[in-house]
Amino acid sequence: MVFDSVDDRGHEQVSYFTDPETGLQAIVAIHDTTLGPSLGGTRFYDYDTEDDALEDVLRLSEAMTYKAAAADLPLGGGKAVIMGKPDDLKTEDLLEAYGRAVDRLGGRYITSVDVNTGVEDMETVRRTTDHVVGTSDGLGNPSPITAHGVFNGIRACVEHVYDTDSFDGLEVVVQGLGKVGESLTAELADHGAEVTVSDIDEDHVAAVADEYGVDTVAPDEVYDASCDVFAPCAVGGVINDDTIPQLDCDIVAGAANNVLAERRHAEVLREEGIVYAPDYVINAGGLITVAKEHLGGTREEAFDEAAAIGDRLSEMIDRAERRDTTVLAAAEEYAEERIEDADSTDETAIPAE
Repeated sequence: MVFDSVDDRGHEQVSYFTDPETGLQAIVAIHDTTLGPSLGGTRFYDYDTEDDALEDVLRLSEAMTYKAAAADLPLGGGKAVIMGKPDDLKTEDLLEAYGRAVDRLGGRYITSVDVNTGVEDMETVRRTTDHVVGTSDGLGNPSPITAHGVFNGIRACVEHVYDTDSFDGLEVVVQGLGKVGESLTAELADHGAEVTVSDIDEDHVAAVADEYGVDTVAPDEVYDASCDVFAPCAVGGVINDDTIPQLDCDIVAGAANNVLAERRHAEVLREEGIVYAPDYVINAGGLITVAKEHLGGTREEAFDEAAAIGDRLSEMIDRAERRDTTVLAAAEEYAEERIEDADSTDETAIPAE
């Protein structure tokens, strides 16, 4: 199972770590280091099975390779998962043990925040490894920068579909009001968009609606909501065989990872006349932020590079038009060309610390 899964996606290395004293059970997947050391967050999650954890870390690490390459970063793709309930298992001792595990990889993998891990956790991990970013003395919360990249990605899609870069009157449905979803809502509303928000947390939805003057829609009705742009900013897999027939929009562009349940759904959206912005392209602002922290840079520079996501996405949309293919295929081609060029010249790769 493990070897077949690793071979299928072309991973360079998959490492299992355990520490019985703290309860640590972790998997680190390094997908590709052609462009530089792999960078990706650590997800702390109570998976149903070990196979589910492996599938998640393999899928996410592969996506990080494409995200870094498509963002023109000198980094490769990696990811880690810690299995178990965070409320029960997450302790400083466990995180220190995890840091030692990361350190044994010798800089081939650099970790950061992800689902159920935050800045304070990375501070603890840093006690036992230098190969970590997203700490308190770094560039700060990446969520507004991620949202800014998504905003500019939406602008690129709007220009392509409606031949305007104005958000005035643009109808956008934002699904998911986490830190990125709420920041995106604020930026959209500030630029004149007519925003409708949805989240399973009814109290938070009400608070966001009151603060930004936006409308709301129930989670079980969000796919039917008529709009120009559907922006999924919560969980992955929400664009699937069941939801696509419900969509009443021209653009799907949001911050959530792995929005498509299957790769083929990009073609289904295209057949429906819906422009899909590949998630790993449009939501790369967070990676750009921690990359700036790792490589040396400022928060302002990260904002500027996140804004450039719009220009890069426009290039991919134009490429897709020329090739008569999906934007996803064009984005993959763009990323793969960067990796192939680096592999043949070895000029852009940077060594691990």
